[in-house]
Amino acid sequence: MATIIAKGALVSNPNANTIGSAHFVYCVATSTAQTVVVKDTDSNTLGEIYLALVGDSIIIEKAPSDTITLSAGKASAVGSPRS
Repeated sequence: MATIIAKGALVSNPNANTIGSAHFVYCVATSTAQTVVVKDTDSNTLGEIYLALVGDSIIIEKAPSDTITLSAGKASAVGSPRS
């Protein structure tokens, strides 16, 4: 597993949330299969990522103003040891 640095508070079930204007966001599914949705400031969907199982996780790179929606999950701002 990669080393990451926590950079913000944990957000439960984020809905169109910038996650503290984070550049990198750790997302984990906490209930059934989930889709992580990333949108820009105009609400255009930039991408969707499917988490198939409870506990599946991913680190997403986004612009600080982009938002994350994850209906049954948790998200947190993270960074690498080099950032």
